Amino acid sequence: MSLERELHKRSGSVCELSGVTENLKVYEVPKSPGTGLDSHILISQVCLEQIEDPEKVDINHWRCLNDSMWSEVPAVQVMAWRMLHRLKSEGWPQDLLDMLYLDDDMTAWANATGDGDDKENAIKHLDANGALLQAGDSVVLIKDLDVKGANFTAKRGTHVRNISLVHDNPEHIEGRANGQHIVILTKFVKKS
Repeated sequence: MSLERELHKRSGSVCELSGVTENLKVYEVPKSPGTGLDSHILISQVCLEQIEDPEKVDINHWRCLNDSMWSEVPAVQVMAWRMLHRLKSEGWPQDLLDMLYLDDDMTAWANATGDGDDKENAIKHLDANGALLQAGDSVVLIKDLDVKGANFTAKRGTHVRNISLVHDNPEHIEGRANGQHIVILTKFVKKS
């Protein structure tokens, strides 16, 4: 039986990451310790393009990992882990990573490509004291801030919980103050 037929049988002819049924491709998970069926998954063309070209990543497409990360297939779990690590600055992927358990061998396989490593040139969001901010952290405003377009002033000492990071700007974070979603400069907050 061919590898592709075995993958179709195992997956029920759906993408093992997104559940899509069209344009399915055989994908060899990089750095696999095994061979054959154990080192391959069946994925959609859309998933394949986004895995291979980070510039094409659509964050909302990968919400499918909420389901596929629970697969019993190690290769699927490893790819879910890798994609969640690539996207963890968005907030929700980190929550899923906190729930995902891989045994030591699978963790070594998942880490083999460096997706779990923080890149040297990764954008780092630092508060006024130089502390590293991460999605989901709570911060306190250290200065009164006039919020443009919302007609209120966010007062010094206001707690902003469960912040999200602006992925392409290390000086901006987002959060809720006075019931409004606002963008805040990192130099005006301290981690709480």
